[in-house]
Amino acid sequence: MLRVAVPNKGALSEPAAAMLAESGYRQRRSTKDLAVYDPDSDTEFFYLRPRDIAVYVASGTLDVGITGRDMMLETAPADGEGPAAVEVMPLGFGRSSFRFASPVESAVDSVEQLAGRRIATAYPVLLQRFLEESGIKAGVVKLDGAVETACRLGVADAVCDVVETGTTLRAAGLRIIGEPVLASEAVLVRREGAEEIPAVAQLRRRLRGVLVARQYVMLDYDCPNELLARATALTPGLEGPTVSPLQTEGWSAVRAMVRQNDTNRVMDELWELGARAILVTSIHACRI
Repeated sequence: MLRVAVPNKGALSEPAAAMLAESGYRQRRSTKDLAVYDPDSDTEFFYLRPRDIAVYVASGTLDVGITGRDMMLETAPADGEGPAAVEVMPLGFGRSSFRFASPVESAVDSVEQLAGRRIATAYPVLLQRFLEESGIKAGVVKLDGAVETACRLGVADAVCDVVETGTTLRAAGLRIIGEPVLASEAVLVRREGAEEIPAVAQLRRRLRGVLVARQYVMLDYDCPNELLARATALTPGLEGPTVSPLQTEGWSAVRAMVRQNDTNRVMDELWELGARAILVTSIHACRI
């Protein structure tokens, strides 16, 4: 039986459950459910705190889990001190960045100027690692939440926190400084060195199928044969478009996968080229 950890709350919870449901796995109906068994895939899902998921996976208690890259790295043991959870694949949601911010009225406007200052964070391991690698000596103030208020309350001179839009930081009178320490998103993790079992390989294929289905659409159109080379250059598909002769002499029907973001541009270019009956349909599921 495959045992999978899923975030039980927070920004990753609903998108993770939705992605697993789109992948064909049974998910919980109530937030009070702590575990759900899917008999069709012989898989059990455990709903845990996102910060704890990498710990359970690293220990081998659970086979794989979905968590944030930032939380996976934050809970990783120091070199040689124990097993770790490693990233298997990114999942395309929950994107954020780990960044420094200082009060708007502060003279600190670069990361180098943080030397000798106090920095508040909920990710002390990530922050300390960055400071050591950058040769910056600063004090690290560990907080469990509400990091953005640390400067106003006088416990820190700057903060380093996970940022999605920056709205919360700006509302607290802070400004972002420097480049991101880390770009994060939801990732599938498993124990370092663990052999991939068939159930995990199937889970990865299903998740990848959802990612592709979300990024692509199916494009169908009719095209004069003399324009096929130019038209299929616009719609190369993944391994190549499907081309079939139409009953109307000199015409062919073409089908290809196209990136969703490019759909309207490609349709306009095909129309101007001479293609007609251009149709777009969503992809519900796929295996690539």
